[in-house]
Amino acid sequence: MNPRVLEISGSMIRRVAARKRAASIDLGLGEPSLPPNFAHFEAAMEFVRARGARYTPNAGDPDLRAAIAGYYAYPGLRDAENACVTVGSQEAMYVTIATLLDPASDELLVVEPAFPSYVKMAALNGIAVRAVAMAERDDFAFDAERIVRALGERTRAVVLCSPCNPTGRAISPAQAALLARELERRGASIALIHDEIYREQCFVERVDLARLYANTIVVGSLSKSNALTGLRLGWILGPASFVEQAVKVHAWIASCADVFAQRVALHVFETNAPGEHAAWYAARVVPTVAALRESGLRFIAPDGAFYACVELPGTQSLETALALVDEDDVVTIPGIAFGASLEGWLRLSWVAPENDVREGLRRIGARCVMREGPEAASYSPRGVRAP
Repeated sequence: MNPRVLEISGSMIRRVAARKRAASIDLGLGEPSLPPNFAHFEAAMEFVRARGARYTPNAGDPDLRAAIAGYYAYPGLRDAENACVTVGSQEAMYVTIATLLDPASDELLVVEPAFPSYVKMAALNGIAVRAVAMAERDDFAFDAERIVRALGERTRAVVLCSPCNPTGRAISPAQAALLARELERRGASIALIHDEIYREQCFVERVDLARLYANTIVVGSLSKSNALTGLRLGWILGPASFVEQAVKVHAWIASCADVFAQRVALHVFETNAPGEHAAWYAARVVPTVAALRESGLRFIAPDGAFYACVELPGTQSLETALALVDEDDVVTIPGIAFGASLEGWLRLSWVAPENDVREGLRRIGARCVMREGPEAASYSPRGVRAP
């Protein structure tokens, strides 16, 4: 057995979610509850009927590559040669890390709290990782100075997700500009990997890091924006010289992405539809924040994505998440899954029906506020931001 595989744990997120029962309120997995727009599937089916389902080039259908690059139009990343179509954003991130970093000399800096796959992917490739945690006292807001201070001599890339899974925080324009300036002072030798899978679900001023810092590699997907998680269609956007090498890694992993999925994606971009569900998420923020306030828990109001984090006064997150699903029939994700900095918190996905979100929060509040003794019963939320 490969010792690197043996040393990597399975998904804590999936472990908790697997305990869900039929009647459970699911505030766990990060999966849209909206149905997809079937017009995209119908257009893909017409293509397959007429042309079959043959391989595309390794890097993806040329029309789709051009459509992705053209839609985002990031400086220096506007042409088909700047895009590689992948099997979801997970593969896109894996290929990016494996292509960019030399295990013998390089290090990846992960901005936490963070989705756990970044660290696992680096570990599988023998790449050293260091983490920099955003401050809990600041509700885990992105802090450019803190990120820059964490850079080491071997740091070759920084990966961050904004809007963030799990916290829902988005990097502010001021912090993004500061981060770009500080990286440029180092001769732009450090790549910035921006996981922007929640780009279309941003409720504050959105920052596209690739517009600020030239050595940015973007990882994206239609999974969250268009309710297409199972389609497994993602991409890398980066300098042509990097993408040329990334295509080689992608080709040996997957040859090419699913041709039907690529045609679905092409219709999404041709109809200017990556943001077709954005209004629904924006409308749900207000009732979600209202329900969070009613819960009696400290929470982080989302800047984007469809997550909210709630603090657990005096309890362990995995223990509490397991108790909630087993005893209270509410699925949540323990904060420890996203790094030590989020221990003592739960991540909640608020895409469930509004009544389910409200009832789930009531049950969480009843367990975490009322069952922890007299001090917790009078617990007052702190650090709550307005939406």
